[in-house]
Formats: sequence, C-alpha cells, structure tokens
Amino acid sequence: MKIFEEIESEVQSYARSFPRVFNKAQGEYLYDLEGNQYLDFLAGAGTLNYGHNNPVLKKSLLDYIELDGITHGLDLHTKAKGEFLTTFNEKILKPRKMDYMVQFTGPTGANAVEAAMKLARTIKKRPNIINFTNGYHGVTLGALAATGNVHHRAAAGTPLTGISTLPYDGYLGDDIDTTSYLDKVLTDSSSGIDHPAAIIVETVQGEGGITAASICWLQNIQKVCRKHDLLLIIDDIQAGCGRTGSFFSFEKMGIEPDMITLSKSLSGYGLPFAVVLIKPEHDIWKPGEHNGTFRGNNLAFVTAKKTIDHYWSDDLFANEVRKKGEYIYNRIQKIITRYGEGNFSSRGRGMFQGLNCVDGNLANKITKLAFKKGLMIETSGADDHVIKFLCPLTISDQNLKNGIDILEDAIKTICIEKNIFDEEIDYFHEDYEVKS
Repeated sequence: MKIFEEIESEVQSYARSFPRVFNKAQGEYLYDLEGNQYLDFLAGAGTLNYGHNNPVLKKSLLDYIELDGITHGLDLHTKAKGEFLTTFNEKILKPRKMDYMVQFTGPTGANAVEAAMKLARTIKKRPNIINFTNGYHGVTLGALAATGNVHHRAAAGTPLTGISTLPYDGYLGDDIDTTSYLDKVLTDSSSGIDHPAAIIVETVQGEGGITAASICWLQNIQKVCRKHDLLLIIDDIQAGCGRTGSFFSFEKMGIEPDMITLSKSLSGYGLPFAVVLIKPEHDIWKPGEHNGTFRGNNLAFVTAKKTIDHYWSDDLFANEVRKKGEYIYNRIQKIITRYGEGNFSSRGRGMFQGLNCVDGNLANKITKLAFKKGLMIETSGADDHVIKFLCPLTISDQNLKNGIDILEDAIKTICIEKNIFDEEIDYFHEDYEVKS
C-alpha cells in the first residue's frame, strides 16, 4: 500500500524490519494480505504474552462490549475496574504477601516510569535518580533520561537531566561487583553523584540486550537502597507478567520494591494498560497530581481480570513457562556449540532469552533471513547484536520447536556464507522435542 510511504512518519521502525501488510493474527501466528503465515517471536515487543486474539480473553471482551460496558471512564469507579482490582489483589498480591496500592497511569509503560520517578522525587525531596548502563525505560523525556541507548537519547532535543548512570551487573566484567562501586559513590560526598531519591532497575534488561542481573546483585541493590535511604523502583514492564517464569520477575529473590511499574502484557490482550504499584506508606499523591485522559482502560480491565483468572489462579501456567524456558535455553546452548562459542553466547532468564551474536550486522542478517522463512524475531542491545526471543508464553511445544528450527536454519545458512564452520556437516536434521 502506497499510503504508508505517502503520509506515515519516518519514525516507523518495526515496519522496516518486517515489510509486509498484516491483516490477521491468531495465537502465535500473523498473516499478511497475501495469506502468508509467520510464526511470531516478536509478540508486540512482549505485549502479547498470551498470543494474538486469545479466544478465552476475546470472549470476555466481546461479552462486555455487547452489554454496552463502559469503554472510557477517566478514573471513575467502574464495575470493570473494581473486578480487576479485586482479582489482582486476591490472586496476585495476597498470595505473594505483597501489600501495594495501585495507581492507574496513562496507557504506556513510559508513563508508569514517569509517575514512579516523579513520586520518588516528591517523597524524598531530591531530584536525582540512579539508573544503569544499557537500561531502557521509555522515550518520554523523564524516562528517556534513564534510558542508555544513544539512538533514543539523541532525539531528545534538550539536555537530559536528573539521572546518574552507574554500571549494571556484569558491565565491568563477571568478577567485579558493581554494587560495591555504587555503595562507594553514595558514601563519598566528593564522588560527584548527588544523593538520589531512588534507584530504578530492570531485573532483565530487554532493549538493553537481554542481560539478566544475578539474585545476589539485586539483593545488594536493595541493601544499598536501605542503607542510603533510597527508594527501590523495579521496572517490570517487559520482564513481568510471566515472561521470566513467574508473574513478577523478582519473585523468591527476597526483593521488596518500594514501587513496581507494569504494562506490556498486563491487559493480556494487547490493550494499552499501565500501573505503578506503590507501597502504602509512599502513596502521598494529591488528587490529580499525576493525570491523564486515558488512565482507566476499562476494556483492558476486563481482559486483565480474565487473564489472571485463567492463567494465574494456580502454578500450572507458570510451570509450563519455566519448562519452555528450559527448552529455549537448551536449544540456544546447542546452537552455540554447533556454530562456535566465539560467535554466539546466551543471556536472559525464563522465556525472556537472547542469542548474543556479538556482531549487529550478523544478527540483522540472521533475523532478515528468518523472516523470509516465516519467523518474525527482532534484535536488541546497544548494537542490535542480540536476537531476542519473545514468543507468546502460550505457544505450543511444536511451534516453539518450529520457530527455533527456522532460526537455526537461518543461522546455519548465514554462517556457511561467512565460513564460520565446516559447511560439509549437516546440523539441522535432528529431532528436537520440548520436554514436558
């Protein structure tokens, strides 16, 4: 369609990587206008954890619309909101012994981050916030200041202030604990780091290259926060909602954040929805201090409630996600072994994993060829050098295998072209199975 070239802004990005016109989607499949089928390992950049047009969620949404349920209600009390809050409290928060207030922000994850940082500065009466190298928290100005990628930062058009960036886990090498450095600069009044209000951190850095922080490192971050009177903000926008194998990415780590940001797959259906979870003692907002016309998506309340009821009422779904995560990890390890440990390495946790190709050009060639073979998968990292696995958590075992088969076939083809390994050996015709 020429209309995209004629009047759509040059800011478009995913459309450049996947140049097709799509018109239908179901489960883990996308279809273009010509009827071509693609396995979706992109899943709305982690927004479609439960697949496209999930039939269970779709029915609840259609029923609600058919009954003329409220679509837009500002922050008014509605039946849909009340039912979501009740379900979220009873099936997510209470079983995990988590006590939080729920703030409905504007519909994007960036808005949730903006709200959390704004509240932290208000509480502590300090402007500075600590973030980490390769972090990504959004592209509105406040969130962008806490985002490391120069491509995004360069578009700000104004100085980005109020943030001090320190090294993430492993940034200076596996043998250096960067929390010791963090503690040192916060202890030293001459370090040049203004005493912050909070630390904001992703437990797994999505756009930053699927780098997963260790449990010990995260626990030490919390200790630093407590020692220096800082608030701890966990950005769980992409790593949360089951992606790492539990609803929150930090469960059973001994981590108790002061605030948690959630969005992406919170609605379950790809509908815009974002919240900040706030410890009750920190909920000092005055009415309307953080505002927005779309801070109450009632359609999202309906599908989010149904998502929790259907997938998070027990441990069955989480166990399935962990098993699939193990399968992805094992397949990645075999790819690394076959095509050279110097060329590839693995990173991530659960079903939030990546194949580090070291070279962004190599990763780009692999993902482009995979798309031609029927697999949508993107890259991440500072140089787009990490192939990012973001398939729906509900993907069938067979299609999980099929998708990785396609990726491995593309890797094999590209590696043959680069003469990375002996082209005589046929690695691709093994019978893989997802272990149940």
